[in-house]
This record gives sequence, structure tokens and C-alpha cells, in this order.
Amino acid sequence: MILDKVNYPSDLKNLSLDELNTLADEMRDLIIKKVNTTGGHMGPNLGILEATIALHYVFNCPVDKIVFDVSHQCYPHKILTGRKEGFTNPEKYTFYTGYTAPEESEYDLFKVGHTSTSVSLATGVAKARDLKGEKHNVIALIGDGSLSGGEAFEGLDNAADLDSNIIILVNDNDMSIAENQGGIYKNLKELRETNGNAQTNLFKSIGFEYFYIGEGNNIEKLIETFKKVKDINHPVVVHMHTTKGHGLKPAEENKEFFHYIMPGALDEKPAASTTQKETYDSITTDYILKKAAQDPTILAITPATPGAYGFTKEFREKLGKQYTDVGIAEEHAVAYASALAKCGAKPILAIMSSFVQRTYDQLSQDLALNNSPITMLVYWGGISGADATHLGSFDMSLIGNIPNIVYLAPTNKEEYLKMLDWSVEQTDYPVAVRVPFRPLESTGIADDTDYSKLNKFKIEENGKDVAILGLGNFFRLGKEVKAELKNKLGIDATLINPKFISGIDEELLESLKSNHKVVITLEDGILNGGFGEKVTRFYGNSDMKVLNFGSKKEFTDRVPLSELYERYHLTKELIVSDIEKCL
Repeated sequence: MILDKVNYPSDLKNLSLDELNTLADEMRDLIIKKVNTTGGHMGPNLGILEATIALHYVFNCPVDKIVFDVSHQCYPHKILTGRKEGFTNPEKYTFYTGYTAPEESEYDLFKVGHTSTSVSLATGVAKARDLKGEKHNVIALIGDGSLSGGEAFEGLDNAADLDSNIIILVNDNDMSIAENQGGIYKNLKELRETNGNAQTNLFKSIGFEYFYIGEGNNIEKLIETFKKVKDINHPVVVHMHTTKGHGLKPAEENKEFFHYIMPGALDEKPAASTTQKETYDSITTDYILKKAAQDPTILAITPATPGAYGFTKEFREKLGKQYTDVGIAEEHAVAYASALAKCGAKPILAIMSSFVQRTYDQLSQDLALNNSPITMLVYWGGISGADATHLGSFDMSLIGNIPNIVYLAPTNKEEYLKMLDWSVEQTDYPVAVRVPFRPLESTGIADDTDYSKLNKFKIEENGKDVAILGLGNFFRLGKEVKAELKNKLGIDATLINPKFISGIDEELLESLKSNHKVVITLEDGILNGGFGEKVTRFYGNSDMKVLNFGSKKEFTDRVPLSELYERYHLTKELIVSDIEKCL
């Protein structure tokens, strides 16, 4: 195998073109096998494989700097930069993260997993180089989908004004996670169709010199162009047309599905079951379709990640004009939704917890300050074993402390649907609902709560001595703690379902003082600025003891959930032990 001779980019320099193409085939096979085994980003990595080989063949990394956007296309880069054992040895498949990581290699400059950042980062790298009087190339690799993010435009605007070397490599495969959305893609299409010669050219208009590569998966063509721009003394864009999922037929034919796959996606599938299991995704899409058919002002909005919420292509087509994918532009999505609501529409914005932080200014100013009654569904919120860039632990402290926003935490199907419907129909507040991040539970009993009476907690089971506030995802843990307290200490605790993340029920909390000694809060997220601290603050001038259980303020990276629960004392045994010590 050619790959046996390649451990670092310098090993590419003496290979022939035929050997480089053979190497690409070998790397493709490794990536396909590894990703099908562990899950991960398939399409992006297969599409950028040839360009990665050409980049490392022409440039002199790590002296020359490559800044990856999102970095979900860095697998070929990792194979070529001393980490191929993570792809050749099944025992090492999960040793390296799926994103760039400076702690792994000097060839990785930044830890990134969110999109539209590479041009801004690369502009800073280039400016620092110039200030220090150094001489090396700085390359920003950005996909066409990432160009829809506001930071990408800001970065391009600033980079074009840099009077020195910066190379923006635009990987144009005519695809985001789902289909590209937005006016910029009309110009990219025109450029592709004219082999880069269209009269209208976004990049030239900003101030870049421009090169086009129509065969973006052709190593020879890539090397030819990369040599032209190497050591250039001004900003340049290299626009290359690639195929997402290149070399794997199923990934080329179904680009959205194969953007990120679960383990075994390529394996032979068993016969489909005739019974479909309900999920929070399915009841959400069913609700939206039914509501949209009744009310033409209903509009579902996603920022480029519809698959994360079960918003399938069929679902999107059924909604038609009542669906908007704004592209990778969470900030715009919030402002867009705010204006829609202000003008009488009923927007339902779906967003992943780990992307909420990108919207903080818009949540605060465009939305909450204007008190626009949107519905925001926050998905995948909770402590998890995800990589450091996709943690869902921070949304409650972020959203829950912005004035005017009502943030709700349902514990079952009936509560969720009631909260969702109340939010869509009310006109007094911006409302966020934290979609349960666990298998669907149903009581079979309709929820009759009046959610317009804000911050009213529900006592599920009365008791004494210890009160358990189990919020959202952790209400079930609260039940387990109550049972363990009864079995181990003989304490019949009070179990409370708070339902509201953004406020506290002062009347109920005051009433607990009469026959309770300890109040515990359970929340599936960071403790700092979270729900539990609001309760602790309420009891601050009293004799009530309060224990808060949740996650620490830290970035974890692929730590097993069971290990995190032990670390944070989020098991019934550890919680009861802590209560016993407190008593």
C-alpha cells in the first residue's frame, strides 16, 4: 500500500501522480470502513479527500497553516498528519476526535466544530504573521454551505482588505447538510456553469483574485492551481467544484443522509418494521403539519440542520411555503422569527442546544427586548458524551436568564404538546421549550396546566423532610431518588415537577419551609447560572439547606455519560448519600 509509506505530509512530496491517486483510493476505503463502524461525517470527508492530498503535497505544513471550517472534513488531514492509526487500527478508531484538535497534533491550529468560522480565524492568523514579520501561507478551507453564515461574510469582508497572503479555498459541492438555501448560491451556480467566468462574481466584487477548479476531485488539477497561489502576496479565492460523498455511490446519491451517519449505515438493512415508534421528533412534526394545515400563518424554521429534528424532506415538501431553511445562520433565524411574530405570524424555530450560544445577542435584543411571541424548540439539550464542540449543557443558563423569555421543560408527551400549543397560540412572550432529550414517555392523561400562570411548579407527590425538584429530563431521576430515600433512610420525600426553567415558584418554595429540611434540585445542564441556583438564592436568608445537582462548568470531550454522572453525583445512590450527609 502507498499509505504504508506516508505518515506525514513531507512523505507525499516524492510520490508520483499515479501514486497520489492510489493513495486517495486507499484513504477512501479506510474512511468508509471506519465511519461505517463508529459513525461520523461521511460525505464531507470523501468530498474533500483529493483536495487534502493536493494541499499537503503543495504546501509546507505545519509552517503553512490550514484553518478548517467546522472541521467535520478533517479525516483525510488526520490520516496524513501522523494519526492514520485512528483509521487503520479498529482498536484506535475512537482515539482521535472527529474534529481538529491542537492537543493531538501541531498540524491542527484550532479546536472547532461550529461553522462559518475559518475565514475569520485565518484572517487573524495571517495578520499575526504579518505583525511578526513572518513568511508563510495561510489557507482557510470553507464549504459552500458555511458561506451562508454571517461570520463567513464578515471574515471575507475583512480578509479581502488584508494586503498580504491569505488563500480562501471554497469547497463548493452544491450542498449544506441539506440543500443550500439563499441568494449567494445563485452566483455559485452561475460560476460553476461558466467555469468560473460569469460576469457577476461575488468574490471578485469583494476584492479577491479568483481561481476556479471545475474538477475539484482531480488531484492533478488541484495541484496545478495550488502551485499558482502558493506564496501569493495578496488575498485570493480558489473556488473548487467537488462532489460530496465522492467515490461512494450511496453517499453521492443521498447526500443529506450521508452527511453524518450512525454506525452500520452501509450494512444490509433488515426488513422494515410495520410498526412505527413515537418519538418527540415525530409528535413535533405531526403537530406542525396539522397546525399548518389549519393556520396559514404557521411557519417552521430551521438553520440548516433539519435532520436533527426529524424534519425530513417529505415533511419539508408538505409544508411548502410554510417552511424556511435559513441556511447556517442561527442569528438570522432568531431575528427573522422575531419579526415574523411581531407582524402576526406564528413562527416555530427549531435549533440544537449546542448552537444556541451563536444567537445570544439576537435572543436578547432582537427577540426578548421586543417581546416577540415566537416558539423556539431547543433540541438535544442535556449532559452528554459528545465532543467539546457539541455539548448541550449550556442552553438553560443562557436562555433562562434573559428577561421576557419563558423557558419550559416538559417531562412527557402530554406536557410537551400542551406547552407547544400554548406557546404557538399565546401572544405575550417569547417562549422556548426544551424538547426532552430521552425516549418518549406518555402518561395517557391530558395536561390541563394553564401555562399563562408563569412559574407555577407542580407537586407530583407530597411528603416531608426532603423536597426533590426534578427538572425536565431529570424528573425521572427525581422519582428514583424519592424511592431510594424511602428504601434507605425511610424518608417519604416530596417530588416536584418545576416545568419552568426561567423562573421559580416562590409561593411553593416558601411553603416547603414548614416541614422540609433539605431541598434538592436536579437539572440536566450546567449548574452555574442554572435553575438550581435560582432556588438556592431564594433560600439564602433562611435555614433551608439546598443541594444542587447538575454539571460543572467545563468543556468535556467524548467522556462517557456514565462517567459524567458519577463525576457530578447524578445517580440515585450518590444523591441519597449526599442528602444523608446534609441531614
